[in-house]
Formats: sequence, structure tokens, C-alpha cells
Amino acid sequence: MAISRRHFLQSSTFTAAGLLIADSSSNTLLADSVPTAAQSSMRFRQVHLDYHTSGLIADIATQFDPDEFARSLQKAYVNSVTCFGRCHHGYIYHDTQKFPERHHPFLNRNLLKEQIEACHKLNIRVPVYVTVQWDHFTAQEHPEWLMRTELGAPEAQGDTNMFHPGFYNHLCINTPYRDFLKSYLADLFENVPVDGLFLDIHHVRPNANRECIAGMLKKGLDPSIESVRLAYYQQVMHEYKADLTAFIRKLDHSCAIFYNGGHVGPHVRPSLAANTHLELESLPSGGWGYLHFPLTSRFARTLGPEIMGMTGKFHTSWGDFHSLKNRAALEFETSMMLAMNAKCSIGDQLHPRGELDDATYDLIGFAYQQVAEKEAWCEGARAIVEIAVLSAEEFIQQRTPDMMLGAVKLLQEGSQQFDIVDSQSDFSKYKVLVLPDAIAVDERLQAKIKQFLSAGGALLASHQSGLTPAGTEFALPEWGVAYVGDAPYNPDFIAPHEALGAGLPVTELVMYLRGLEVQAASGSKVLADVHVPYFNREWDHFVSHKHTPSSGKIGYPGVVKTGRVIYFAHPIFTQYAKQAPLWCKKLVLNALELLNPQPLVRHDGPSSMITALNEQPAKQRQILHLLHYVPERRGTEFDTIEDVFPIHNVNVSVRVADRPQTLKVVPKGEPVAFDYKNGRVEFAAPEIKGHQMIELGF
Repeated sequence: MAISRRHFLQSSTFTAAGLLIADSSSNTLLADSVPTAAQSSMRFRQVHLDYHTSGLIADIATQFDPDEFARSLQKAYVNSVTCFGRCHHGYIYHDTQKFPERHHPFLNRNLLKEQIEACHKLNIRVPVYVTVQWDHFTAQEHPEWLMRTELGAPEAQGDTNMFHPGFYNHLCINTPYRDFLKSYLADLFENVPVDGLFLDIHHVRPNANRECIAGMLKKGLDPSIESVRLAYYQQVMHEYKADLTAFIRKLDHSCAIFYNGGHVGPHVRPSLAANTHLELESLPSGGWGYLHFPLTSRFARTLGPEIMGMTGKFHTSWGDFHSLKNRAALEFETSMMLAMNAKCSIGDQLHPRGELDDATYDLIGFAYQQVAEKEAWCEGARAIVEIAVLSAEEFIQQRTPDMMLGAVKLLQEGSQQFDIVDSQSDFSKYKVLVLPDAIAVDERLQAKIKQFLSAGGALLASHQSGLTPAGTEFALPEWGVAYVGDAPYNPDFIAPHEALGAGLPVTELVMYLRGLEVQAASGSKVLADVHVPYFNREWDHFVSHKHTPSSGKIGYPGVVKTGRVIYFAHPIFTQYAKQAPLWCKKLVLNALELLNPQPLVRHDGPSSMITALNEQPAKQRQILHLLHYVPERRGTEFDTIEDVFPIHNVNVSVRVADRPQTLKVVPKGEPVAFDYKNGRVEFAAPEIKGHQMIELGF
């Protein structure tokens, strides 16, 4: 019998409702009778407390004091902490009768249970961390359970050298390892109260071990083809998540469940219902960068479940002991989570001796005191958006393709209010649909786009977006162009006409990446011509250091407008991600102005200011988040933020349906003078020092 959780959890914000289990064979949802977490079950101020501790360390938990542990968290405004059941080393941190050989050899106390009990006394929620595909103990004991490459070697993260320090060999959940995992989870629920499960490391690889080869052969698939192996393991992963969630529900009907893979994108849809919420691991200094979180959160928030952002207190990434993130950086990262309608999680790693570091919790407390003051204006909030960017991740099978990073960067700098969507999303609630650079349009997507346009929507597409999957023609006549082929010149030069060139000098502007050559259809309007160089730079004819200048001759259209569709022939979003030419940004923003002349938010502040407009319908108010932080490349490896530069008297304009009754700075409650005319609220933000919220009360 699993130990029941304390009664306070039933009356706190952690409540329960019903769960849907994914049928991975058909990508549909099957109703089940077991429950899941309801809305508002996640806390705003979480710590994800890593504890991957080697069996060579003997003084494990010798300085752990449960009451001091919980008080340190409470003092830092933490109200949820993920603690460890089993780590990447494969060790267990609670009493276990079933797996004594896996209990950490030097642990002499029931650490996890003591952590949970002490935290529960202070109304701090404690989800439990369980490793899945990285488990060094199991990998050593059962090498037959490992994933294998086509060469038969263990599938590893990064360096595959067997002497590489780390626990990164991948276990396969299509082997008897899954049975072990279920047995371990049953043991966990028998021994400790479980508020939630953070099930870590779920990576899809083109696995070639004997179980998966046999499974593919049974389905009539050819396991020698890498893409077949990859697709098969993706299906295995969806089936495993549905199966494991159903098993967990036999142990507990209401604990939270999340399967972590380091990124949330369109691939999550088939197994979405196996999760009760989504946690978006995104440590900017740990390899994710500052564009990853807005990219993934703008998609994840459209899916339905609650989302939680996850950064770290580390200067770099996980396992960076005795380091501290800059305060301004952590303040920005948690503020951005609130602006994107996400709860907050900050990663830390407990020292083997078991005591929390005071400096770390001073840092976390600095950020979480601000979150605690602001969360009343963030609880239950939802984004007000008008632009949908169709995710290229779904089409080119890359987690963070340059074109998507470029789109996020460009649109944020332009103060656009947008979501990231996939082909299964509902387009009808958006005014403008953006297809960046590489969105192939099949018959199903073609029908959705036609419906969107016929209902009055507008569309901006670039480069290969709009071509059929065969890549030989544009799928829709609404694009207003005919496909000829790759542009014959690279680079070439764009010369915008009229409104498309607003704010730009009247000159030719280089486009570094090769575009397409297209022909404008009858009735289309060319908004920009492409001027071609004298010749391409080659070994036998070249000029100067970099590329040949323009010949001044028009070669083909660069930007074409047909009705409410604007098409760019160049991969303009990829180019902005790579080199950030200001003219590329202005061209796209000018095109959006033509399609949507009254955007939701305008301001005259710097492009480094991010805006996010949210609403709390139950409280009859909108919340405008204004963020001004400047990430800098102070080291050669990653960006960080050290200083906060205040900006003053920024003029802001917000499109609203009705005149607000009040406008004020929150949480301070200071009133702000405003005008309301032509359907827009106009005011001056007196000071924006980092993160400022403005409440529009109706």
C-alpha cells in the first residue's frame, strides 16, 4: 500500500481531475478513468535539486538536517522542490527492501523521506526525481539492455569513448529494463509520499539493439535503414510513456507526471496526455541559449497543460558545483517565465554532504521574492496574440533550427505578440500566419491554409515555405509566384519598393544566403526586386575580398504580395539568425505592418525590450510585461547578463476593445496616466528597470 500524502496537499493548490492516455499507434487520445493534475496544480517557485552522487564519496548526507533544509528553502521563497529517488549513477536515496544493492553504499539515513516530511511540514511540495535512460549501475550490470549504434557500440551522449567520464550510455525502454523501472517505481511509492514524478532522460535514437531489430522485423520494417530505426524508436517511446503513466496511476491517482527530454516541441503531441504538465528545461548558459526558452514556451503554452520554465543557478550548467549565476541573469530568466505564462524552476545541485549552500539560496531568494510579489498577476494568465509562426521543427526534424531562432529573435525585437504552432494547431484565432523558410505544404496543410486565408487571415512566407513536399512547385496559387529553381546568383541584392523599405536607405542591400528564383503571377505586386551581381565569385573570376557587387540589373522578384499573402524569396529568418542584418528585420516588420496595420503592442523603446501581453479574464484585466535586459557575450562560450540598464519614459501603445478603467504599475499599484483613442491605450512607462508589469483594468 502506497503511503498517502499529507492532508494539506488536498487543500492546497495541488488538486486533481481526469487523465487522458495516448494511443501511440493511432496518435489519438483514449479516455481513461484515472485522474491527472488539474489547472493551477503547479507551484510558481520550484527548485530542481540534482543529486547525482558517486558511490566513491563516503560522507554522503552527513551534514543533512531536515528541518534546516526545509527552512532554507522556505526562507528563499521556494514552495516546491524536486528531490532524488534514483540518480544517473543508478543509486537510490531512500530505504528500499527490494533493491538494497542499488542503495547508495554510504547513505546511512532515509534521505528522501526525511526531505519530504520536513518540507511537507512547511507546505513545500516535493516531486521525486527518477532517472530513466541514464543509469550507470544498470548499464554496468545489464549491458544487454543498452541501446546500440549500427556498429553495435553502446549509444552514448557525446563522446562514445568507453573511458569517457560520465554515465551517458543510453538504456533502452524496449528491453526488460522497463520491467525493472516499474518495479522500482512500485518500491518508491511503498516507501515515500510522492507528490509528483520527474522522469528524466527520454531520447529517441536510431537504436539497433536486438530487441528493437526483432520488433522492426516483426512489423516488416528494414532495420538497416537509419530513418526506419529512428521512426520505430519514436513509436516505442510514445507507447512506453502511455504504458508507464497507466502503471503509475495504479500506484497513485493524482501525483504529477512529467517525462523530460531536454526540449518540448511538436514531437510531444502523441504522448502529451501521458504528462500532467510540461517542464521546459532551458539553461541559457548550459547550451540552450537565450532564444530556446521563448521558442519552446511559445509553443508549449498552446498545448493545454500547465508549463514550467527551468533554468539553473549555475554559472554554466548542471553539475557546476560552487558557482553562482549573475543575479541579473536569473532575474531575467524567471521574469521571462512569468511573461510566457510559465511557472518557475531553478536548478541546483545538493552537495554530497547534504547541506544547502547559503549563497545559492540568497540568490534564489532574490529572484523568488520578486516572483512571489508578482504571481497574483500571473496565476491563470493566458497570452493575447495575433501571429502564429509555424514551427519548422516539425518539417525538418531539428530541435532548434536557425530559421526558428531567427523568427523568435526578430519578432520579439519587433514587439510582436505571437505563438509558435504546428500543423495540428488551430489557426483560426490568429490574424497572421508566418511560414519561415522551410515549411513544406502537403494536401492537409494546404486545406488548412486555404481555410485560414478564406476566413480573412493573412500570411507571410519565405524561401521554400509553400512548396509541395516534392519541392517542385508552390502548393497554393495564393502565393502569387511560380517556382523556377534555386537563384542563379549568391549573394544577390534586394531593392525594396515603397512601404516595404520604410526606415531603410534607398539602396541595394545584400542577401547573403541563396534564395529562390520565382516569377510573379499576373495580379501580384512586386514589393522588392532582386538585383544580380556581375558574376558569382569563383576561382577563375572574382573581385575583392568577399563577393561581387551588384550589376544594377534586375534578375527576379525578391518579395511579392498577392492579396493578403506576402512571399520572400530568400531564407530571411535563417539569415537573421546567423548575421542579424537590420535590413532583414525591417523588411519583415514592414511586411507585417502591411498585413496587420494595427498590431497589439507598439513602443518607441529599444529593440532589446521584450513585450508580452497577457490576460486574466476572471479578474477582468490585462497584464503587459515589459522586459529590458541585454544578454552579452562576455566569455567566448555563452551569453550572460550582469547589469540591468533602466530605460525611462518609453511611449507604449496597446490595442484594446474598450477603454480601461484603470492603468497602473503592479505590484506597486502606482497609477499611470493614459489616453484612449482610436481603439488604443497610449501611455508613457516612467521607468523600466529589468521587468515591469502594467495592469489594464476593465
